[in-house]
Amino acid sequence: MSATIHRLGSRPVPSLEPMIELVAGDLNLVNQVILDRMRSDIPLIPELAGHLIAGGGKRMRPMLTLASARLLGYPGARHHKLAAAVEFIHTATLLHDDVVDSSDLRRGKRTANIIWGNPASVLVGDFLFSRSFELMVEAESLKALKILSGASAVIAEGEVNQLTAVRRIDLSEERYLDIIGAKTAALFAAACRIAAVVAERSEADELALDAYGRNLGIAFQLVDDAIDYVSDADTMGKDAGDDFREGKMTLPVILAYARAGDAERAFWKDAISGKRNSDGDFAEAVQLVQSSRAVDDTLARARHYGQRAIDALGSFASSAAKDAMVEAVEFAVARAY
Repeated sequence: MSATIHRLGSRPVPSLEPMIELVAGDLNLVNQVILDRMRSDIPLIPELAGHLIAGGGKRMRPMLTLASARLLGYPGARHHKLAAAVEFIHTATLLHDDVVDSSDLRRGKRTANIIWGNPASVLVGDFLFSRSFELMVEAESLKALKILSGASAVIAEGEVNQLTAVRRIDLSEERYLDIIGAKTAALFAAACRIAAVVAERSEADELALDAYGRNLGIAFQLVDDAIDYVSDADTMGKDAGDDFREGKMTLPVILAYARAGDAERAFWKDAISGKRNSDGDFAEAVQLVQSSRAVDDTLARARHYGQRAIDALGSFASSAAKDAMVEAVEFAVARAY
C-alpha cells in the first residue's frame, strides 16, 4: 500500500485522460455493443439515438464501470454489456430531460427534441431503456439487474421530484440534495457498484464503490449547477442561464436567496416565478450569486463530496486504476476553474 494521501487540489491540472487511457480497449468493445444495439429497422431510431450518443459525451458513466472492474482486477467481459446498459440509461434520461426542460442545446449541439420533435425523442428514449434492460439480462447477473433497474427507478423519482420543485423559491438545501442524489448520483453509484457484483467481490467492496460513485455524482452535479452562473454556452454545452430561466432552485440560488436582503429577495422571487428572465435579469442573478459567495460555497461543497469519493477508495490497493479514479474526481471538481 502506498503512503500517498490523495487530497483534492493536490494535482496542478487534473485530467480524465488517465481513466480514458486505462479503459480504452474495454471502451471500444462497449462502443461496439452500443452501436449494435442501436440498430433498428425504423431508421429514425438509430439516427436520433446516434445524434446524442455520438454528440461528444465523454462516456463518463460506462468508463466508471470499466475502471471499477480494472480496480478489482476483474478478468472477464460481462461488464461490457452492463457498461453499455449504463450508457443507454443515461442517454434515455437525457432525451426525456430535454423534452421536459424544452432545452435547445446539449453538448453544444441542437437537442434531439428540437430537430425531431418531442414525441420522437420520448419514444426513442423508451427504446434505449428497453435495450438497456436486454443487456442487463444478457449479463446474467440478477444482482446487477436489481441494482441498475433500481437506479433507473430512483432517477425517474428524482426527475419527478425536480419537476415538482421548479419555481419553488422555498426549496430547501436538503431537498435539493435529495434531487441531485437521485437524478445524477444514483447512476454514478450503480455504474461503479455493478463492477464489484460481476467480479464477485465482497459487499464491503460493493459499498465502497457505491460510495465512490455516489459522492462523485453529487460533486459532479454541484459543479454543473455552479457553472451555470460562471460560464458560457461554449464551455457548458448548453445555453448560459438555462437553469435560471427554467426556474430551477439549484444550490447557488438557494444560498444566494438565504443570504439576500429584502430587495434582493424580491428579485429572486420574481425571477424564479418567471417574471424576470431576460438577459439583463440573468446578468443580475450572476452578480448576486457571485457577490454572496454562493458559487464559491457550492464549489466548496463539491470539493467536500469529491473528497468523500476519494476516501471511499481507501481500502483498495494502490494501482493505476485507483490513481485514475482519484484524478477523475479531481477533474470533475476542477471543471469550474
